[in-house]
Amino acid sequence: MKPEILADNSEVTINSQQVETLKKHFPQCFDKDGNFIAEKLNEIVADSGTALSKESYGLNWLGKSYARLLANENPLTLLAEDKTHNQKPENKDSQNLLIKGDNLEVLKHLKGAYSESIKMIYIDPPYNTGSDGFVYQDDRKFTPEQLAELAGIETEEAKRILEFTQSKANSHSAWLTFMYPRLYIARELLKDDGVIFISIDENEASQLKILCDEIFGESNFITTFSRVMKSGGAKAKFVTPNVEFIHVYAKNIERAKHFRTSISEDQIRNYYNKVETSGPRTGEKYGEERLFLSSLTPRPNQRYWIECPDGSFAIPPGKNFPMEVVESQKVLPTSEDGCWRWTYETYKEAFLEKRILFKETDTSPLLNEKRERSKYNIYFKLWLKDQQEKGKTPGNLITKWENRHSSAELKDLGIPFEFAKPSMLIKYLIEIARVSSNDMILDFFSGSATTAQAVMQFNFDESSNLKFILIQIPEPTSPQSEARKVGYKTIFDISKSRIKKAAEKIRAENRDYNGDLGFKIFETLPIFEGYLDNIETLQGDIQDLFDGATLSDEQLEHLLTTWKVYDGTPLTQPLVETDLAGYTAFRHDKVLYLMHQGFKTESLKEFLSKLDTTTGTDKDFDVEKIVLFGYNFNSKNQLEINEAVRQYQNRKEKNVSVVVRY
Repeated sequence: MKPEILADNSEVTINSQQVETLKKHFPQCFDKDGNFIAEKLNEIVADSGTALSKESYGLNWLGKSYARLLANENPLTLLAEDKTHNQKPENKDSQNLLIKGDNLEVLKHLKGAYSESIKMIYIDPPYNTGSDGFVYQDDRKFTPEQLAELAGIETEEAKRILEFTQSKANSHSAWLTFMYPRLYIARELLKDDGVIFISIDENEASQLKILCDEIFGESNFITTFSRVMKSGGAKAKFVTPNVEFIHVYAKNIERAKHFRTSISEDQIRNYYNKVETSGPRTGEKYGEERLFLSSLTPRPNQRYWIECPDGSFAIPPGKNFPMEVVESQKVLPTSEDGCWRWTYETYKEAFLEKRILFKETDTSPLLNEKRERSKYNIYFKLWLKDQQEKGKTPGNLITKWENRHSSAELKDLGIPFEFAKPSMLIKYLIEIARVSSNDMILDFFSGSATTAQAVMQFNFDESSNLKFILIQIPEPTSPQSEARKVGYKTIFDISKSRIKKAAEKIRAENRDYNGDLGFKIFETLPIFEGYLDNIETLQGDIQDLFDGATLSDEQLEHLLTTWKVYDGTPLTQPLVETDLAGYTAFRHDKVLYLMHQGFKTESLKEFLSKLDTTTGTDKDFDVEKIVLFGYNFNSKNQLEINEAVRQYQNRKEKNVSVVVRY
């Protein structure tokens, strides 16, 4: 019965989690003393057929070791629920989340319940332009000697790192130190087929690209979108900045869906403007594509004769021809020969489906059997319905949805705020990422909550059920800003207001819509004063270190909320109260929490009775883990519970673990 201290970072180093991962998946690569045997791992990789590269390229900066340490550290806060907000009718069953707090702390909390659960991440982090307000802020307290030991660096380097972390620096090094741990944990939250979109401008775009190559893997880079943020604008010394960028990475590019976008109304009007008049697809719209294009690369099996309606034959231009003038007769093309788009088998299938069109023309590029210009050009039908199902591959230039569109939509909601992204841009990214109906979208630089509005609008338009998780630090608005003048003290207040107003707008315009337009609010809070003082010694009776009875029911609820997420329960999933002979325990799935003092022998007997699904009073009570709040259970209580559970396991051959947690 080993005690757990969730906020204990005494054994965390810059690579402690990574080494644990190696030990879990490659135990054969460690000797009996825990030393790593690199040759063993090289053998495993070599046996898989993967080449070992001798080249490497990376980005180093002052603070990188510290950033890696931050990525591995446990959170130093608790999670608390906004009960008043969450119990409102429109929010009580919602699966959407808005979380107030430092996004690094929140991301660390989310790892417990949301690892490998997020389909798409969009973030719009500070660009570090010098005028966007970014400064590095850090509440962690290290001496140079402590940091040097934990990060594996020299004391002098540790001193320099602590100088910029404590002086609100905004250098490239400070920005990279800020971004690294957040992106590192973000990758852990992505599903294996998940993707991340990161908006950035030219100031940090190149550094961010190299950083993401390191975190996500260079092979998982998808693209960098260039996005027109404004046309025109004030003149600069050399050029006017009209474009910013969106770096896109997959968690695993082999599993990610290929990006697709829908066909626009303009394309339908201008291209898919023919209507089928006979056959099984009567009434369907289609467009026409040429079967031969001069830009096609010559391919074997794609240069052959096609018979035309008048009995003549056609073939793409070139110098080599089949030996016989018979439909389907092929010749191996050279670089001077044109080819059809398809093999003959594919062409014949389309012909039998009546998708082939022969059009008479004086300008056909095709040749007939006399090696003269054919009187026909050959087309095939592209059905609109089929293409809509497949979607269209998007280009990497985004010209729609300039920043002025976001100003207009915020004005429409009555919220004075600048620098937001247009919700239609985020909605477009959601569309091309080809999310599924119940997927989760994460934005941990929420700002004005553009992503929430985009998700809700996407759900309405596509009859989908996406969920969003937004994180926003309660950053104060400028005292001179319009937002402050109308009552928005923090950016978080703007986030909250926009989600409510965007939901109200959808609801007002669509009275019968019953999709999820609510959201639950949680926030991070400091750990209780004195809670962890001297606990690392774990000497004597723990109750002497901190009196759990001094915690209010509300504070115990904060612990419960934090712990349930650590144990894998989503924030939106409530715990169930369980009565154990007058003692209230809390349960979700297979985890039972004992938080309060007053747990008696009768409570233990009732628990064992419920646990026994054969004769017990509660057939659905299936617990595999009991978590005790260590400060409210003295050593005698802990031993009694542990011994009773051990004896029960021996009798019933059922595994139930007991954890004492602080």
